[in-house]
Amino acid sequence: MRVLVVGSGGREHALCWSIAASPLLTKLWCAPGNPGIAGVATCVPIGAMDIAALIEFARANTIDLVVPGPEAPLVAGITDAMTAAGIACCGPTQAAAQLEGSKSFTKEVCDAAGIPTALWERFDDVEAARAFVRRRGAPIVVKADGLAAGKGVVVATSEAQALDAIDAMMEARVFGAAGAAVVIEECLKGEEVSVFALCDGTHAVPLGAAQDHKPVGDGDTGPNTGGMGAYSPTPALTPALEQAVMERIIRPTLAEMARRGTPFRGILFAGLMLTADGPKLIEFNVRFGDPECQALLLRLKSDLLPALLAAQDGELANFDLRWNDTASIAVVMAARGYPEAPERGSAIRGLERAGATPGVTVFHAGTEADAEGHVRAAGGRVLTVCAAGPTLVAARDAAYAGVAAIDWPEGFCRKDIGYRALAG
Repeated sequence: MRVLVVGSGGREHALCWSIAASPLLTKLWCAPGNPGIAGVATCVPIGAMDIAALIEFARANTIDLVVPGPEAPLVAGITDAMTAAGIACCGPTQAAAQLEGSKSFTKEVCDAAGIPTALWERFDDVEAARAFVRRRGAPIVVKADGLAAGKGVVVATSEAQALDAIDAMMEARVFGAAGAAVVIEECLKGEEVSVFALCDGTHAVPLGAAQDHKPVGDGDTGPNTGGMGAYSPTPALTPALEQAVMERIIRPTLAEMARRGTPFRGILFAGLMLTADGPKLIEFNVRFGDPECQALLLRLKSDLLPALLAAQDGELANFDLRWNDTASIAVVMAARGYPEAPERGSAIRGLERAGATPGVTVFHAGTEADAEGHVRAAGGRVLTVCAAGPTLVAARDAAYAGVAAIDWPEGFCRKDIGYRALAG
């Protein structure tokens, strides 16, 4: 098979790494890719949002399957465009991708399907949003309705903080058009987990669970980020709870989307709060998380490529995935100044030494190669240092040994990834 992965981050490196191991694979490309991905795939200088150029490339190279990694091209309709061009694409249509593209759309699906979630209201009027916060008080959650690169959520512990969030989103437009409307909802309490499922429009196969760490600092301090690390599996999600999530949240969502005439195919990522009343949906994403993807794929024993094909072809009935009986951890190394103003251009050394550390795999995210071929920081989240082991403690120790092997004074990471599970 000839496969094209779309994207350039750590998630896409992990996808390419996993797909490259498939005996079904003939040739693998990634657009645009990064220096790490270049070790397992041929990188093509086409941006993830240049859908017309991606279609032209796929046609010219007789691509059998396109695998989009990030959410933006999915919400922009890459699957529809590829399908219209006669090219198989494993991802939701533009209409189905609204599960991530619009917070209020997801809430409407939840209400229609009886899916447990936080009480909510949508506002496109600033004064009405402010009045609602003043009536309800804090804690309360303010979300940009549209795509905001995983950063358009404020869990406000005071009315003033919530009002500031409304002003920033709706008036200052810090998230652009994504903040033209906001969803304001009750603040759920409990343990937060991420559950993934591979879907074919009708059937869903569990893809495992992980817990990520959004705040930039140890002990969950500081501003939220795209994710500073993750681990899998999570003890908080027992087999019984995972089954409940599939039956009460994932499968009802598929049924409601099919009823609407927009069946969902691809990766469905449910961000959940495990409350005293059971699992409740916080949000849906329509692709693998980053860095959750890196942690999950380290544990996958099955061949990923036929699973993606089965999802695209509507053939997941009775499909099963096997997992290694291991734990995994992913530690993000970010550039100094992240998330507000990451510094770019610093040299990163010791990557080969880190990759040779037993049990460690290093995935590139925000990297680029200079004229001499040296790897440099080119983004906020720059590397994901991952490890698998018989226990989470073993995986953690290996991952941080990998981090220690990297010579990058301008980079930093959290030192406590996995602390929730390890503390228990």
